[in-house]
Amino acid sequence: MSLDRDNLVRYIQMELNIDEPINGDTELFSTGMLDSVSMVGLISFIETKGGLHIQPGDVTLDNFDTIDAILAYVASLG
Repeated sequence: MSLDRDNLVRYIQMELNIDEPINGDTELFSTGMLDSVSMVGLISFIETKGGLHIQPGDVTLDNFDTIDAILAYVASLG
């Protein structure tokens, strides 16, 4: 399975137990919806599904605060 918007939203809602609706521009971390523990699981999911390796220095709000930002970051790696 590759990483896409639907897989990413489904992971956040199902595995991280988020009941709120998530859109492309929903702020995940800066609003406190997700925390640093959630980030570890999210990075693992992205690396596994996307076949990627995320550098620690790339783990920033600019790259990971929204679904759109995550997908843009992932696209920049490919």
